[in-house]
Amino acid sequence: MSALGALLGFVLLLFLIVLIARAVLDWAGVVSPGAGGGVGRARDVSHRITEPVIGPVRRVLKPVRIGAVQLDLAFTAVFIATLILRSLVSYL
Repeated sequence: MSALGALLGFVLLLFLIVLIARAVLDWAGVVSPGAGGGVGRARDVSHRITEPVIGPVRRVLKPVRIGAVQLDLAFTAVFIATLILRSLVSYL
């Protein structure tokens, strides 16, 4: 693996970690809606980092409503695409 491949792989790994943190923090907000402070700030940071990628995908893949639950397909698509890109970058 070249230096460029290693760098891209590392950046994609960091992005995956932030995506996972966003999912966990969003669920923490659902379970404990009154939680503020550090959790709220961490949630804002994770959204600011990931929303520039998820936002345009969300305009194409609208959330799907299943009863009272709304499933965000854009988040899932970006997560899977990032996993695929990271595996492809390992061949550079």
